[in-house]
Amino acid sequence: MRNRSLHGGRHELGQNFLIHRPTIRRIGELVADTEGPILEIGPGDGALTVELATLGRSIRAVELDERRARRLRERLPGVDVRHGDALRVGFDAPVVVGNIPFHLTTPVLRRILTSGSWRRAILLTQWEVARKRAGIGGGTMMTAQTSPWFEFELRGRVPSHAFRPMPSVDGGILSITRRGSPLLSSAERRRYEAFVRDVFTGRGRGIAQILRARRGATPELVTAGLRRADIRPSALPRDLDALQWAALWTSLHDR
Repeated sequence: MRNRSLHGGRHELGQNFLIHRPTIRRIGELVADTEGPILEIGPGDGALTVELATLGRSIRAVELDERRARRLRERLPGVDVRHGDALRVGFDAPVVVGNIPFHLTTPVLRRILTSGSWRRAILLTQWEVARKRAGIGGGTMMTAQTSPWFEFELRGRVPSHAFRPMPSVDGGILSITRRGSPLLSSAERRRYEAFVRDVFTGRGRGIAQILRARRGATPELVTAGLRRADIRPSALPRDLDALQWAALWTSLHDR
């Protein structure tokens, strides 16, 4: 059992190591366009870490597998390698980078989007997750709940053969930027998130019907709110962009 981490083997850790040089270089280029210290989560054997080290910036790498953390520390003495869990680490560096275990994509994203003071996150996730978070093919509830404070952008598709062992799905490079000027205040965030959840889970053939079914939302209020936010009454929640969500919330909340 000496080849296993205290947290289990590769399958328990969800490890699919990136070996694709073009993808490694692409992520390195995206990080090069940022400024400040870097936090890498889940460095594994250090394929990305080695590339990031060429930028000459301060790097802290947090790895759950204590054996790989030890080897990476020996291999890259200039990098601050720590044994830790991405679901518990503080995201307090300006730049966050990571090849996220596919089975942990959603919980890691939720933690990143609700903690820390980072400014830019460049993450390698499942293709469908990256695509949905970027709003391609329709937005998701998580994206809508966080878009007043963050911008999401899809920066490339990564074929499954870019990993070892090879997963059953492709990966995607997702770039997340904290808005310099948020569309809503942080004091509104909890109530706004609840509002978005209500709309996404509400019943109706279009957003007008969904909103009218909410308590306290008169037809006149809904009609005025949709008009101010430039939203079609038949639109679905997934069709709204960040500006429309913020405008709709502000319109209904102000009334």
